Amino acid sequence: MPEIIIPAFVSVTLGFIVYFLGAFLTRRVAVLGDYNIPEPVSGGLAVALVTWAYFALIGQQIAFDLAVRDYLLVAFFSTIGLNAQISDLFRGGKLLLLLLALTLAFMVLQNVVGLIGVTVFGLPAATSVLVGSASLIGGHGTAIAWGPQIAEQTGFGAAPEMGVAAATLGLILAALLGGPIAKHLIDKNNLQSDQQEGPIVGLEFEDRDNPNDLINHVSLMRGMLAVHMAILIGYIVHLAILEAGVQLPLFVPCLLVGIVMSNTIPYLLPRITWPARTKSLAVISDYCLSVFLAMSLMSLQLWTLAELGGPILFVLGLQVLMTVAFILLIFFRLVGSSYQGAVLSAGFAGFTLGATPTAIANMSSVTKRYGPAPLAFIVLPLVSAFFVDLANAIIIQVFVGL
Repeated sequence: MPEIIIPAFVSVTLGFIVYFLGAFLTRRVAVLGDYNIPEPVSGGLAVALVTWAYFALIGQQIAFDLAVRDYLLVAFFSTIGLNAQISDLFRGGKLLLLLLALTLAFMVLQNVVGLIGVTVFGLPAATSVLVGSASLIGGHGTAIAWGPQIAEQTGFGAAPEMGVAAATLGLILAALLGGPIAKHLIDKNNLQSDQQEGPIVGLEFEDRDNPNDLINHVSLMRGMLAVHMAILIGYIVHLAILEAGVQLPLFVPCLLVGIVMSNTIPYLLPRITWPARTKSLAVISDYCLSVFLAMSLMSLQLWTLAELGGPILFVLGLQVLMTVAFILLIFFRLVGSSYQGAVLSAGFAGFTLGATPTAIANMSSVTKRYGPAPLAFIVLPLVSAFFVDLANAIIIQVFVGL
Protein backbone atom coordinates (compact mmCIF):
# COMPACT_ATOMS: atom_id res chain seq x y z
CA MET A 1 0.00 0.00 0.00
CA PRO A 2 1.37 3.51 -0.82
CA GLU A 3 2.81 5.25 2.25
CA ILE A 4 4.11 8.68 3.15
CA ILE A 5 6.78 8.61 5.87
CA ILE A 6 7.24 11.85 7.80
CA PRO A 7 10.94 12.27 8.84
CA ALA A 8 11.95 12.39 12.51
CA PHE A 9 12.67 16.14 12.64
CA VAL A 10 9.37 17.01 11.01
CA SER A 11 7.54 14.54 13.27
CA VAL A 12 8.81 16.10 16.48
CA THR A 13 8.09 19.58 15.11
CA LEU A 14 4.54 18.45 14.40
CA GLY A 15 4.45 17.14 17.98
CA PHE A 16 4.89 20.73 19.21
CA ILE A 17 2.15 21.96 16.91
CA VAL A 18 -0.16 19.15 17.97
CA TYR A 19 0.30 20.07 21.64
CA PHE A 20 -0.64 23.71 20.99
CA LEU A 21 -3.59 22.58 18.89
CA GLY A 22 -4.73 20.50 21.87
CA ALA A 23 -4.27 23.46 24.22
CA PHE A 24 -6.39 25.59 21.87
CA LEU A 25 -9.11 22.93 21.73
CA THR A 26 -9.07 22.51 25.51
CA ARG A 27 -9.59 26.26 25.98
CA ARG A 28 -12.35 26.49 23.39
CA VAL A 29 -14.21 23.22 24.12
CA ALA A 30 -15.25 23.43 27.76
CA VAL A 31 -15.89 19.72 28.22
CA LEU A 32 -12.23 18.91 27.46
CA GLY A 33 -10.95 21.17 30.22
CA ASP A 34 -13.71 20.32 32.69
CA TYR A 35 -12.98 16.60 32.42
CA ASN A 36 -9.18 16.91 32.52
CA ILE A 37 -8.47 15.62 29.01
CA PRO A 38 -4.71 16.16 28.48
CA GLU A 39 -3.87 18.70 25.77
CA PRO A 40 -1.69 16.28 23.76
CA VAL A 41 -4.61 13.85 23.64
CA SER A 42 -7.02 16.43 22.22
CA GLY A 43 -4.56 17.60 19.57
CA GLY A 44 -3.19 14.15 18.78
CA LEU A 45 -6.61 12.60 18.19
CA ALA A 46 -7.59 15.56 15.98
CA VAL A 47 -4.54 14.95 13.77
CA ALA A 48 -5.14 11.18 13.77
CA LEU A 49 -8.64 11.84 12.45
CA VAL A 50 -7.18 14.03 9.70
CA THR A 51 -4.72 11.31 8.62
CA TRP A 52 -7.60 8.81 8.64
CA ALA A 53 -9.63 11.10 6.38
CA TYR A 54 -6.63 11.45 4.05
CA PHE A 55 -6.28 7.66 3.92
CA ALA A 56 -9.98 7.25 3.17
CA LEU A 57 -9.92 9.84 0.35
CA ILE A 58 -6.49 9.27 -1.23
CA GLY A 59 -5.68 5.69 -0.24
CA GLN A 60 -2.23 6.56 1.14
CA GLN A 61 -1.06 5.82 4.68
CA ILE A 62 0.76 8.53 6.62
CA ALA A 63 3.43 7.20 9.00
CA PHE A 64 5.73 9.15 11.32
CA ASP A 65 9.37 8.48 12.22
CA LEU A 66 9.14 8.33 16.03
CA ALA A 67 12.84 8.00 16.93
CA VAL A 68 12.80 11.23 18.98
CA ARG A 69 9.69 10.07 20.82
CA ASP A 70 11.64 7.16 22.34
CA TYR A 71 14.23 9.56 23.79
CA LEU A 72 11.47 11.72 25.28
CA LEU A 73 9.95 8.70 27.01
CA VAL A 74 13.26 7.75 28.65
CA ALA A 75 13.94 11.36 29.66
CA PHE A 76 10.47 11.66 31.15
CA PHE A 77 10.81 8.60 33.37
CA SER A 78 14.24 9.80 34.45
CA THR A 79 12.61 12.97 35.80
CA ILE A 80 10.10 10.82 37.70
CA GLY A 81 12.99 8.98 39.34
CA LEU A 82 14.85 12.20 40.12
CA ASN A 83 11.78 13.54 41.91
CA ALA A 84 11.40 10.43 44.08
CA GLN A 85 12.35 10.45 47.74
CA ILE A 86 13.13 7.34 49.75
CA SER A 87 10.72 8.56 52.43
CA ASP A 88 7.97 8.44 49.81
CA LEU A 89 8.89 4.87 48.89
CA PHE A 90 8.86 3.73 52.53
CA ARG A 91 5.60 5.56 53.09
CA GLY A 92 4.19 4.02 49.92
CA GLY A 93 5.36 0.45 50.55
CA LYS A 94 1.92 -0.78 51.63
CA LEU A 95 0.25 1.15 48.82
CA LEU A 96 2.73 -0.29 46.32
CA LEU A 97 1.89 -3.86 47.33
CA LEU A 98 -1.84 -3.11 47.31
CA LEU A 99 -1.65 -1.53 43.86
CA LEU A 100 0.30 -4.54 42.58
CA ALA A 101 -2.29 -6.98 43.97
CA LEU A 102 -5.17 -5.01 42.46
CA THR A 103 -3.39 -4.88 39.12
CA LEU A 104 -2.81 -8.65 39.08
CA ALA A 105 -6.47 -9.30 39.87
CA PHE A 106 -7.53 -6.83 37.19
CA MET A 107 -5.34 -8.48 34.54
CA VAL A 108 -7.10 -11.79 35.15
CA LEU A 109 -10.51 -10.08 34.92
CA GLN A 110 -9.44 -8.34 31.74
CA ASN A 111 -8.65 -11.65 30.06
CA VAL A 112 -11.88 -13.20 31.34
CA VAL A 113 -13.81 -10.36 29.68
CA GLY A 114 -11.76 -10.91 26.52
CA LEU A 115 -12.59 -14.62 26.61
CA ILE A 116 -16.30 -13.88 26.93
CA GLY A 117 -16.12 -11.45 24.02
CA VAL A 118 -14.31 -13.74 21.57
CA THR A 119 -16.61 -16.61 22.53
CA VAL A 120 -19.64 -14.52 21.57
CA PHE A 121 -18.17 -13.99 18.09
CA GLY A 122 -16.94 -17.57 17.70
CA LEU A 123 -13.25 -16.62 17.61
CA PRO A 124 -10.49 -18.90 18.96
CA ALA A 125 -10.20 -18.76 22.74
CA ALA A 126 -6.49 -17.92 22.60
CA THR A 127 -7.31 -14.59 20.91
CA SER A 128 -8.90 -13.43 24.18
CA VAL A 129 -5.55 -12.03 25.35
CA LEU A 130 -5.37 -9.87 22.21
CA VAL A 131 -8.46 -8.02 23.42
CA GLY A 132 -7.32 -8.44 27.01
CA SER A 133 -4.12 -7.85 28.94
CA ALA A 134 -1.70 -8.49 26.05
CA SER A 135 -2.96 -5.50 24.06
CA LEU A 136 -4.36 -3.28 26.80
CA ILE A 137 -2.02 -3.46 29.78
CA GLY A 138 0.75 -4.83 27.54
CA GLY A 139 0.30 -2.24 24.80
CA HIS A 140 1.43 -2.38 21.19
CA GLY A 141 4.75 -4.09 21.94
CA THR A 142 3.20 -7.05 23.72
CA ALA A 143 0.40 -7.31 21.15
CA ILE A 144 2.93 -7.40 18.31
CA ALA A 145 4.97 -10.03 20.15
CA TRP A 146 2.02 -12.38 20.80
CA GLY A 147 -0.05 -11.82 17.65
CA PRO A 148 1.96 -14.00 15.22
CA GLN A 149 2.32 -16.79 17.79
CA ILE A 150 -1.44 -16.92 18.38
CA ALA A 151 -2.10 -16.75 14.63
CA GLU A 152 0.16 -19.77 14.08
CA GLN A 153 -1.36 -21.68 17.00
CA THR A 154 -5.01 -21.06 16.11
CA GLY A 155 -4.92 -20.55 12.35
CA PHE A 156 -6.63 -17.17 12.84
CA GLY A 157 -4.62 -15.06 10.41
CA ALA A 158 -5.95 -11.68 11.58
CA ALA A 159 -4.61 -12.16 15.12
CA PRO A 160 -1.68 -9.69 14.75
CA GLU A 161 -3.92 -6.97 13.31
CA MET A 162 -6.51 -7.68 16.00
CA GLY A 163 -3.96 -7.13 18.76
CA VAL A 164 -2.61 -3.88 17.28
CA ALA A 165 -6.12 -2.53 16.69
CA ALA A 166 -7.17 -3.34 20.27
CA ALA A 167 -4.02 -1.66 21.63
CA THR A 168 -4.72 1.43 19.50
CA LEU A 169 -8.32 1.77 20.63
CA GLY A 170 -7.33 1.02 24.21
CA LEU A 171 -4.80 3.86 24.15
CA ILE A 172 -7.49 6.29 22.98
CA LEU A 173 -9.97 5.14 25.61
CA ALA A 174 -7.32 5.30 28.35
CA ALA A 175 -6.53 8.90 27.50
CA LEU A 176 -10.19 9.88 27.51
CA LEU A 177 -11.42 8.02 30.61
CA GLY A 178 -8.92 8.85 33.36
CA GLY A 179 -9.73 12.54 33.74
CA PRO A 180 -13.53 12.15 33.91
CA ILE A 181 -13.22 9.32 36.45
CA ALA A 182 -11.02 11.46 38.72
CA LYS A 183 -13.33 14.47 38.36
CA HIS A 184 -16.33 12.36 39.34
CA LEU A 185 -14.57 10.99 42.43
CA ILE A 186 -13.18 14.37 43.52
CA ASP A 187 -16.47 16.22 43.08
CA LYS A 188 -18.64 13.48 44.58
CA ASN A 189 -16.47 13.08 47.68
CA ASN A 190 -15.39 16.73 48.00
CA LEU A 191 -11.71 15.78 47.94
CA GLN A 192 -8.69 18.05 47.89
CA SER A 193 -4.94 17.74 48.04
CA ASP A 194 -3.22 18.05 51.41
CA GLN A 195 0.31 18.02 49.99
CA GLN A 196 2.68 20.97 50.02
CA GLU A 197 5.54 19.46 47.98
CA GLY A 198 6.75 20.98 44.76
CA PRO A 199 5.35 19.80 41.44
CA ILE A 200 6.24 16.35 40.09
CA VAL A 201 5.06 16.76 36.47
CA GLY A 202 4.22 20.21 35.13
CA LEU A 203 3.06 23.30 36.98
CA GLU A 204 -0.36 23.87 38.46
CA PHE A 205 -2.70 25.91 36.27
CA GLU A 206 -2.89 28.63 38.96
CA ASP A 207 0.82 28.55 39.79
CA ARG A 208 2.52 31.65 41.23
CA ASP A 209 6.21 32.47 40.90
CA ASN A 210 8.36 31.58 43.89
CA PRO A 211 11.53 33.69 44.11
CA ASN A 212 13.33 30.69 45.65
CA ASP A 213 12.55 28.49 42.66
CA LEU A 214 13.04 30.60 39.54
CA ILE A 215 13.07 29.07 36.08
CA ASN A 216 15.99 30.27 33.95
CA HIS A 217 18.50 28.81 31.51
CA VAL A 218 20.82 27.72 34.34
CA SER A 219 18.11 25.87 36.28
CA LEU A 220 16.86 24.18 33.10
CA MET A 221 20.40 23.13 32.11
CA ARG A 222 20.98 21.83 35.65
CA GLY A 223 17.83 19.74 35.36
CA MET A 224 18.73 18.44 31.89
CA LEU A 225 22.23 17.50 33.10
CA ALA A 226 20.73 15.41 35.91
CA VAL A 227 18.30 13.79 33.45
CA HIS A 228 21.07 12.92 30.99
CA MET A 229 23.30 11.52 33.72
CA ALA A 230 20.41 9.28 34.83
CA ILE A 231 19.92 8.15 31.23
CA LEU A 232 23.66 7.52 30.69
CA ILE A 233 24.04 5.42 33.85
CA GLY A 234 20.65 3.80 33.27
CA TYR A 235 21.73 2.73 29.79
CA ILE A 236 24.84 1.04 31.19
CA VAL A 237 22.71 -0.72 33.81
CA HIS A 238 20.27 -1.73 31.07
CA LEU A 239 23.07 -3.40 29.10
CA ALA A 240 24.07 -5.36 32.19
CA ILE A 241 20.46 -6.43 32.75
CA LEU A 242 20.19 -7.63 29.15
CA GLU A 243 23.43 -9.58 29.53
CA ALA A 244 21.83 -11.32 32.53
CA GLY A 245 18.99 -12.44 30.26
CA VAL A 246 16.32 -10.15 31.73
CA GLN A 247 14.16 -8.12 29.34
CA LEU A 248 13.15 -4.70 30.67
CA PRO A 249 12.33 -1.44 28.89
CA LEU A 250 15.20 1.06 28.96
CA PHE A 251 13.17 3.59 30.93
CA VAL A 252 12.91 1.27 33.96
CA PRO A 253 16.64 1.30 34.90
CA CYS A 254 16.76 5.04 34.11
CA LEU A 255 13.89 5.63 36.55
CA LEU A 256 15.63 3.55 39.23
CA VAL A 257 18.96 5.31 38.67
CA GLY A 258 17.18 8.65 39.05
CA ILE A 259 15.81 7.50 42.42
CA VAL A 260 19.28 6.48 43.59
CA MET A 261 20.82 9.75 42.40
CA SER A 262 18.29 11.97 44.16
CA ASN A 263 18.66 10.07 47.42
CA THR A 264 22.46 10.05 47.51
CA ILE A 265 24.01 13.01 45.67
CA PRO A 266 22.33 15.81 47.72
CA TYR A 267 23.67 14.18 50.90
CA LEU A 268 27.13 13.37 49.55
CA LEU A 269 27.51 16.79 47.92
CA PRO A 270 25.35 19.12 50.03
CA ARG A 271 26.69 22.32 48.46
CA ILE A 272 25.41 21.60 44.97
CA THR A 273 21.96 22.76 43.91
CA TRP A 274 19.96 19.63 43.15
CA PRO A 275 16.97 19.97 40.76
CA ALA A 276 14.58 17.46 42.40
CA ARG A 277 11.03 18.80 42.84
CA THR A 278 11.86 22.19 41.39
CA LYS A 279 9.78 24.03 38.83
CA SER A 280 12.55 23.63 36.27
CA LEU A 281 12.54 19.83 36.48
CA ALA A 282 8.74 19.88 36.44
CA VAL A 283 8.83 21.87 33.20
CA ILE A 284 11.31 19.42 31.66
CA SER A 285 9.11 16.52 32.74
CA ASP A 286 5.95 18.11 31.36
CA TYR A 287 7.72 18.99 28.10
CA CYS A 288 8.92 15.43 27.54
CA LEU A 289 5.58 13.86 28.42
CA SER A 290 3.52 16.33 26.38
CA VAL A 291 5.52 15.95 23.17
CA PHE A 292 5.79 12.16 23.62
CA LEU A 293 2.03 11.79 24.04
CA ALA A 294 1.27 14.21 21.20
CA MET A 295 3.48 12.19 18.84
CA SER A 296 1.97 8.90 20.05
CA LEU A 297 -1.63 10.00 19.50
CA MET A 298 -1.08 11.80 16.19
CA SER A 299 0.64 8.68 14.76
CA LEU A 300 -2.31 6.36 15.45
CA GLN A 301 -3.58 4.69 12.30
CA LEU A 302 -7.28 4.73 13.07
CA TRP A 303 -8.23 2.97 9.83
CA THR A 304 -6.90 -0.26 11.35
CA LEU A 305 -9.81 -0.11 13.80
CA ALA A 306 -12.38 0.21 11.05
CA GLU A 307 -11.00 -2.84 9.24
CA LEU A 308 -11.78 -5.19 12.16
CA GLY A 309 -14.93 -3.41 13.30
CA GLY A 310 -17.60 -5.15 15.34
CA PRO A 311 -15.84 -7.75 17.51
CA ILE A 312 -13.15 -5.36 18.77
CA LEU A 313 -15.58 -2.52 19.44
CA PHE A 314 -17.89 -4.89 21.33
CA VAL A 315 -15.15 -6.41 23.49
CA LEU A 316 -13.47 -3.07 24.17
CA GLY A 317 -16.88 -1.71 25.20
CA LEU A 318 -17.10 -4.52 27.75
CA GLN A 319 -13.56 -3.77 28.90
CA VAL A 320 -14.41 -0.11 29.48
CA LEU A 321 -17.51 -0.99 31.50
CA MET A 322 -15.54 -3.45 33.60
CA THR A 323 -12.70 -0.94 34.13
CA VAL A 324 -14.99 1.86 35.27
CA ALA A 325 -16.92 -0.47 37.60
CA PHE A 326 -13.70 -1.93 39.05
CA ILE A 327 -12.25 1.54 39.75
CA LEU A 328 -15.39 3.04 41.26
CA LEU A 329 -16.54 0.04 43.28
CA ILE A 330 -13.27 -1.62 44.31
CA PHE A 331 -10.05 0.21 43.45
CA PHE A 332 -10.87 3.69 44.81
CA ARG A 333 -12.19 2.29 48.08
CA LEU A 334 -9.23 0.00 48.69
CA VAL A 335 -6.60 2.68 48.01
CA GLY A 336 -8.15 4.93 50.62
CA SER A 337 -11.10 6.89 49.14
CA SER A 338 -8.83 9.95 49.27
CA TYR A 339 -7.67 12.63 46.86
CA GLN A 340 -4.58 10.55 46.20
CA GLY A 341 -6.89 7.60 45.49
CA ALA A 342 -8.77 9.69 42.93
CA VAL A 343 -5.50 10.64 41.19
CA LEU A 344 -4.41 6.99 41.21
CA SER A 345 -7.78 6.05 39.75
CA ALA A 346 -7.09 8.30 36.75
CA GLY A 347 -3.68 6.68 36.38
CA PHE A 348 -5.05 3.15 36.80
CA ALA A 349 -7.51 3.74 33.95
CA GLY A 350 -4.63 5.09 31.90
CA PHE A 351 -2.27 2.16 32.13
CA THR A 352 -4.77 -0.72 32.33
CA LEU A 353 -6.35 0.34 29.05
CA GLY A 354 -3.40 2.10 27.45
CA ALA A 355 0.16 2.68 28.65
CA THR A 356 2.17 4.07 31.55
CA PRO A 357 2.79 7.49 29.89
CA THR A 358 -0.97 7.81 29.36
CA ALA A 359 -1.49 7.09 33.05
CA ILE A 360 1.02 9.78 34.03
CA ALA A 361 -0.58 12.26 31.62
CA ASN A 362 -3.99 11.58 33.15
CA MET A 363 -2.66 12.09 36.68
CA SER A 364 -0.72 15.19 35.66
CA SER A 365 -3.81 16.77 34.12
CA VAL A 366 -5.75 16.12 37.34
CA THR A 367 -3.04 17.39 39.71
CA LYS A 368 -2.50 20.56 37.68
CA ARG A 369 -6.12 21.45 38.34
CA TYR A 370 -6.66 20.12 41.85
CA GLY A 371 -3.22 20.00 43.51
CA PRO A 372 -0.25 17.64 43.99
CA ALA A 373 -0.29 13.95 44.86
CA PRO A 374 3.43 13.09 44.74
CA LEU A 375 3.23 9.52 46.01
CA ALA A 376 0.93 8.53 43.14
CA PHE A 377 3.63 9.47 40.62
CA ILE A 378 6.12 7.18 42.34
CA VAL A 379 4.18 4.00 43.09
CA LEU A 380 2.17 3.73 39.88
CA PRO A 381 5.13 3.75 37.45
CA LEU A 382 6.94 1.20 39.62
CA VAL A 383 3.97 -1.15 39.37
CA SER A 384 2.99 -0.47 35.76
CA ALA A 385 6.50 -0.38 34.31
CA PHE A 386 8.47 -2.72 36.55
CA PHE A 387 6.32 -5.53 37.95
CA VAL A 388 3.49 -5.88 35.46
CA ASP A 389 5.38 -7.09 32.38
CA LEU A 390 6.58 -10.28 34.06
CA ALA A 391 3.20 -11.03 35.63
CA ASN A 392 1.44 -10.30 32.35
CA ALA A 393 3.64 -12.76 30.47
CA ILE A 394 2.67 -15.53 32.90
CA ILE A 395 -1.05 -14.70 32.82
CA ILE A 396 -1.07 -14.49 29.01
CA GLN A 397 0.63 -17.89 28.78
CA VAL A 398 -2.05 -19.40 31.02
CA PHE A 399 -4.94 -18.04 28.95
CA VAL A 400 -3.29 -18.97 25.64
CA GLY A 401 -2.73 -22.46 27.02
CA LEU A 402 -6.42 -22.75 27.81
